[in-house]
Amino acid sequence: MNFLALDVETANADYSSICQIGIAEFQEGAVVNKWSTLVNPESYFDAMNISIHGITEDDVIDAPTFAELHSILNEKLSGRITVHHMPFDRVAISRACEGNGLEIIEALWLDSAKIVRRTWTEFAHRGYGLANIAAHLDIRFGHHDALEDAVAAGMVVCRACSEKALSIEDWANQVNRPVFVHGGTNGKTTDVKLDGNPEGPLFGETMVFTGELTLSRSEAARIAADLGCNVGSSVNKKTTILVVGTQDSSKLAGYTKSSKHRRAEEMIGAGVPVRILSEGDFVEMCNLT
Repeated sequence: MNFLALDVETANADYSSICQIGIAEFQEGAVVNKWSTLVNPESYFDAMNISIHGITEDDVIDAPTFAELHSILNEKLSGRITVHHMPFDRVAISRACEGNGLEIIEALWLDSAKIVRRTWTEFAHRGYGLANIAAHLDIRFGHHDALEDAVAAGMVVCRACSEKALSIEDWANQVNRPVFVHGGTNGKTTDVKLDGNPEGPLFGETMVFTGELTLSRSEAARIAADLGCNVGSSVNKKTTILVVGTQDSSKLAGYTKSSKHRRAEEMIGAGVPVRILSEGDFVEMCNLT
């Protein structure tokens, strides 16, 4: 059972602004190699992101850029099963390649959140974030350090392989099958009333949009629902993803961010796991999921 696990941290809401990468190599259920690096994103650092991972512009001033690391990453990842938890790390790598005019890295990507949802029924609908499932499995790690997160995601996969007696290659095939099998041994079905597609890879997430999008809001909402997200109109305790479009400064009442954006940042500051995506990241996530 040999595979890699990867995680990244970003400098701001644009997922191409990678400022740290961590990769852990697993063989037969154990970590055999670790690699991590800070990355100069050649972009600004948002205070919200700094509050999450603690990395600042000063920390990366002498770090290599993503373009300088591309050949190393390509050598490490190409053709290898590479675990990532939720689509966002894969999106970040793809966006960074595109943003630098570089060849897309062709790893054999495997989302550990999909594995979690198919292994532990209590997390099939919701609660399958890395911190939550790691706590459930008593896997201790320093969250929001790229290498620590990569190791934790890999350990979760190892536990799932043991739980289900499946190899990593088996899981690469299993994750494309439905999470929910209608009609159990008694032949009855259970109706689940949700706005999001229950077979979507992001089922259980609640997405909200703010700002002007290149897509129509209704089209963006339909795509999000197809991915499994419930789509909300306001940021509240149920919100897990905020997609930020272009902001019209004349409508911001003197602020630089919309009220939804500010509310999401307040929730993150209070420890609520909300992800903030640019529209470009949202589109890339749709293309890759």
